[in-house]
Amino acid sequence: MKKLDVSKTEREILEDALNHWQEQHLLDANKAAELKENLDDKGFEWGVLARYAFWVALASLIFSVVSLFSDDYLSKLIENFYDTPNVVFCIGFAGLAVLFYLLGFRNKQKNPDKAFSNETLMLAGSFSTAASIGFLGQILDRNEHHFTILFLLSILIYGYLSVKLQSKLIWVFTLVALGIWFATETAYHSNWGFKFWGMNYPLRFTIFGILLTSFAIFLQNRIKPLQFFQSTSYVIGLLYTMIALWLLSIFGNYSDFEKWSSIRQYEIFYWGLLGIALSLGLALYGMKSKDNVSRDIGFVFFILNLYTRFVEYLWDNINRTIFFLILAISFWFVGRWAEKIWKRK
Repeated sequence: MKKLDVSKTEREILEDALNHWQEQHLLDANKAAELKENLDDKGFEWGVLARYAFWVALASLIFSVVSLFSDDYLSKLIENFYDTPNVVFCIGFAGLAVLFYLLGFRNKQKNPDKAFSNETLMLAGSFSTAASIGFLGQILDRNEHHFTILFLLSILIYGYLSVKLQSKLIWVFTLVALGIWFATETAYHSNWGFKFWGMNYPLRFTIFGILLTSFAIFLQNRIKPLQFFQSTSYVIGLLYTMIALWLLSIFGNYSDFEKWSSIRQYEIFYWGLLGIALSLGLALYGMKSKDNVSRDIGFVFFILNLYTRFVEYLWDNINRTIFFLILAISFWFVGRWAEKIWKRK
């Protein structure tokens, strides 16, 4: 009889389950022992190795580009291309992007199970697209033109490719480009100031994140080509909202550093209170509805908001030893609480 390959953690979970059912008289001892014998330790985690290998490959690619510009010989070589027109680089990176997308699409069709290598090619294509659009901005002279249109162009390109290639990774680039376009467009209409309609960047992106999350929940499933990316949009929308709200709880709706540094944190406590309430509500909703994404994001930002308030109000008011002692004790209680929930489940 073929045995079930499981990791060490999975074996422990399954054996705990079998022991529990045996204690509750739902399973006799012989059958429990037979099922345990059917478990076999999984060999080397090749999937994990593949994921890390591709991450290391991408990191190495980035470091190689950095090294390219730090190496004297290569720097001299690049200087020979200094006078090369930007249009050449624009077309060159566009060609590379097309090549990577074609390879990724073909590889995905032939080997759909090779998710890591396929997504790596898509990621390389996305970076090449960004570089091509960046050089296009140099060609159009961004100092004289309303260059935010380039970010809008990148959204259209990424959006089309993500739907055509069914790539969630490229859809993430689409939503990131959407956020960059939103930031630059509002900045453009406020003469490149930090406030737009009386809102600084954190407040703007809090609203932006809420709108994106609402779109993912209520509208995206009604648009057939975008249904596949609904969960991705939901996660990115929540992250936009919670990160922006956390920053808003620290800086308030201020755009001037001198004005912000002259106030006391309790004067903007309501933003922190809103952040704590929203993150706690999100965590409770996630636990009640079995939505792990909402639960995890809500819990992480609930803890982050609590400890941010802790640092803001106590860092300058109590002894450092006591400060870190309280911090250690509080984290110990959080760990104990999480451990009890984990054991109960």
